[in-house]
Amino acid sequence: MSDIYQQRRQALLAELPENSVAIIAGYQQKVRSKNIKYHFRQDNDFLYLTGFEEPDAVAVLVKHDSCKYLLFCRPKDIAQEVSFGERAGTQGAVSIYGADKGYNIADLEGTLLPLLNKTKNIYINDELGRFAAQIVNWANHQRHHCSFDTPKQFTSIKPLAELLHQKRVIKDENEIKKIRKAVKASVAGHIAVMRACKPGVNERELSSLFDFTISKGGCNDVAYPNIVAGGNNACCLHYEQNCCELVDGQMLLIDAGGEYEHYAADITRSYPVNGRFTTEQKVIYQLVLSALDQAIAKVKPGASWNVLYETCMQVMAQGLKELGLLTGSIEEIMATESYKRFTVHKTGHWLGMDVHDVGPYHDQQGHWRQLEAGMVFTIEPGIYIPLNAEDVPEAYRGIGVRIEDDILVTVSGFENLSAEVPRTVQQIEQLMMPV
Repeated sequence: MSDIYQQRRQALLAELPENSVAIIAGYQQKVRSKNIKYHFRQDNDFLYLTGFEEPDAVAVLVKHDSCKYLLFCRPKDIAQEVSFGERAGTQGAVSIYGADKGYNIADLEGTLLPLLNKTKNIYINDELGRFAAQIVNWANHQRHHCSFDTPKQFTSIKPLAELLHQKRVIKDENEIKKIRKAVKASVAGHIAVMRACKPGVNERELSSLFDFTISKGGCNDVAYPNIVAGGNNACCLHYEQNCCELVDGQMLLIDAGGEYEHYAADITRSYPVNGRFTTEQKVIYQLVLSALDQAIAKVKPGASWNVLYETCMQVMAQGLKELGLLTGSIEEIMATESYKRFTVHKTGHWLGMDVHDVGPYHDQQGHWRQLEAGMVFTIEPGIYIPLNAEDVPEAYRGIGVRIEDDILVTVSGFENLSAEVPRTVQQIEQLMMPV
């Protein structure tokens, strides 16, 4: 496994100019309450390049006359390890994680400064600004501390993300394998929730059931806080309270995905609490599903990213017009974007180590990026009609429908990784209300 991280570091170093140093900061553990800490979760960029999961670490990639990988981490400490778990230490940084040399994190500045004094380019990846106060001083150290007649080193500071995040957009086979496992566990979680959904059940019960089910599929955590939203709660896009009792006649929207070995799934399904769609619920649901399916059908290498959004908006705008919820010609509706009243959000994002994974959606000329094999992303159209939309017929109010699938671009087209979660009205009703 360490070979994967070595290959990633080498590929990144190959793109850096000579006399460069890249500094990649890991996360530190955060306090939850007094002496109780939150469960630690490493920075994804740091993980992508190192595989190192301990807090308070920094990776340094050096490209001078040769390339080196230095890993700064906590030293071995028997007393701390008895209480909080084993540490790799500086020797483990080399023997386990492939560093050319391991250092005590306390020695970071003292070790870095001699390196940076000979460096023309510093690439920094420090998501939380851990070294924001020091980085400029580090870059200027040589010229501020050398004698007046010594040649000065003027060092530039650049974001590493511009190079690194480009690489994370295309997933390798190992990454796709992990995403598949996250999706498989999440599929089981969604099916379990769908079967358990009924009037009188609390949203939090279904959220907990999802967590329990994905744990049996190998997931240690969710990729993001579960959204389990009954009725009008679904019209809040990032509803996280999950505290209300489900009511007969309402719809439920559940947006939830597990995380398997730091790779995310992200799946949304919407269905009636009692297992049977009303006429109005079915019409809105079918409209969203049609938008999703028509967008998925556009996925292939060479397709423009934005065609997925445009397809969804065209389908949903036409349907909302036919229902009388939007007025004017379809040309006017599209030109004025009046459909946004009910559609609200974009219809997808990259998926990987981050649920909203990193990487640009435009090329260097500012055009929408073209799809390539190995990309993984969501497509997630939605229609939301809140209770306070008093100009809308009452039977449509309080309905929020979002349907989201996880899509892999293949050489010949696409694969819907999450298709096994029931999607059609017939599939949903058969699962929730078997004869």
